[in-house]
Amino acid sequence: MKRLVVLGGGESGVGTAILGKKKGYTVFVSDFGKIKDNYKEVLIQNDIPWEEEQHTESLILNADVVMKSPGIPDKAPIVKKLIAKEIPVISEIEFTAPFTNAMTIGITGSNGKTTTTMLVYHLLQSAGLNVGLGGNIGKSFAWQVAENDFDIYVLELSSFQLDGIINYKPHIAILTNISPDHLDRYEYKYENYIASKFRITRNQTESDYLIYDSDDEATTEWLTTNKTKATLIPFSLTQDFEQGAFIKNNNMEVRINHEEFIMETEYIALEGKHNMKNAMAATSVAKIMQIRNATIRESLSNFQGVEHRLEKVLKIQNVQYINDSKATNVNATFFALDSMNVPTVWIVGGVDKGNDYNELMSLVREKVKAIICLGVDNKKIIDVFGNVVDIMIEVTNMNDAVKMAQRLTEKGDAVLLSPACASFDLFENYEDRGQQFKQAVHNL
Repeated sequence: MKRLVVLGGGESGVGTAILGKKKGYTVFVSDFGKIKDNYKEVLIQNDIPWEEEQHTESLILNADVVMKSPGIPDKAPIVKKLIAKEIPVISEIEFTAPFTNAMTIGITGSNGKTTTTMLVYHLLQSAGLNVGLGGNIGKSFAWQVAENDFDIYVLELSSFQLDGIINYKPHIAILTNISPDHLDRYEYKYENYIASKFRITRNQTESDYLIYDSDDEATTEWLTTNKTKATLIPFSLTQDFEQGAFIKNNNMEVRINHEEFIMETEYIALEGKHNMKNAMAATSVAKIMQIRNATIRESLSNFQGVEHRLEKVLKIQNVQYINDSKATNVNATFFALDSMNVPTVWIVGGVDKGNDYNELMSLVREKVKAIICLGVDNKKIIDVFGNVVDIMIEVTNMNDAVKMAQRLTEKGDAVLLSPACASFDLFENYEDRGQQFKQAVHNL
């Protein structure tokens, strides 16, 4: 029997362990941190041996294959030892793909991937297709392949998941955009991060599709100097195409395989320029899949959006509170500030991933009346914007941030939580940060 070792006992790790056992591997799960109780129970029920708060080398370095959870960096000592022994270290996606005949649609990008993934899933589900949702979102891909029988999987793929790919290819790939993010995992080299995103298309053939933002500099530059065999489907706010998606005269037009879809942008539920791009990307998938225009139109007009992504929480005394906790990088916050059309109190800060805040300068000058820094170390934010806004305040918890924001607003203003940073200094994750924001707003 082949030995599968799973590093990381979270959603992707436990899912992979279940699939591995079902397919006849001997399985061992090892987590350097603590494993959550609900995952422990699943491992115990399935008779899968596990350890936590350690990596026992004698039980790991004898593996035939290792599935590494996306959160574990390549420079972790145990990973270096595995690579030195030439034991394959792959991602959950790579491990799982050979065990299913389902078509997969893979979606990656620095921003917009969750919204686009959810919208693609919504479009396909509304069309009555037998479709699963996985990857970086919801139930792990491996777990679903072990327990369900979907014809299609819509997968949100992070660069970390793509790093562990050898043979996997999606039939349809979407690359929403590329902006500097997670550079701490890529030796602070932007080109390494860009290359990582493009792994999504490395194994694609002529019968596959790559949908991409042709307004995005890093993307178009890569495509001029590198080759993919996939059929290219561009989308843009400024250009139009024989084959692709674009905005013209307040209409979204999508032309694919000699078929056309047109819809007035005002009837699309998602708001903001970046969401028009997400809608174009998702509609391109629907057209490739030959979904009826009427179904696409209805799905685009009733889509609810994603929690923690420009989510309108409440209006109190005519001040709109907006939760954009999912904005963990500068580019995401750029979109958020760009979509604000009233004076805004901006709550920002957290764990900086090598951010360049200067990109936000013109938007902050134009739209932001006060900044509330919510982080352990706010020096960089204060240095950049200290002379740009009149009011800058530092707080260390969400309740103080929201109460302070309320004091600084007048009727007609907005309060925007869009941190541009990771959340791990004060919160468990961006969801926890967003939930605390919503709770604090409801407590006002």
